[in-house]
Parts: sequence; structure tokens; C-alpha cells
Amino acid sequence: MYVVNWFFMYYFRVANKLKSEAIHAHVIRILREERIKRGLSRTALAHRAGLSQPMMSYVERELRKPTLDTLLRITVALEVDLARVIRRATKAASTSQSV
Repeated sequence: MYVVNWFFMYYFRVANKLKSEAIHAHVIRILREERIKRGLSRTALAHRAGLSQPMMSYVERELRKPTLDTLLRITVALEVDLARVIRRATKAASTSQSV
């Protein structure tokens, strides 16, 4: 019984982590697309968002996971709704994982 419980706890923890990472990747992709659609460079967006250019680069290249504050700064600078971005990312992650 212990082995079965351990397996399910491990499986769901791994599955949740994978889903979280997929959503994170899609959020970053969506924000990058929005930046490009608006014709902004990383430097220009960083300036508008009050972030350093290296931090903006780290976020877009997925070398850093942005905090909520950082995401809010970026979405305000891009004039997009963070909740909508997260919904789109969640839907995209669910679609890509079921394939």
C-alpha cells in the first residue's frame, strides 16, 4: 500500500511540475509575441516596465522565472491583461500535453 501511495504522490507531483513548466513557457512565448507585435525591442520594453535589459533578456530566454511583480510590470508595459495571458497559456499547455 505504501508503495502505491508513494507512486501516485510522485506521479502527480511530477505531472503538476511539468504542467507548471509548460504554462510558464507559454506565458513567456505569448509575452514575447506581444512585444514583437508592438514593434518593441527588449530594451524598450525593459525601460517601459522599469526592468533592467538583462532581466528582460533572462525572462524571454527562460533563464529566470519572473515574479508576479515582474509579470505585472511587463503586461502593463505591453497593455495586455495578465489573467488573459495566463488563460491562453494554460489552454495552450493543456492542448500541447494532450497531443
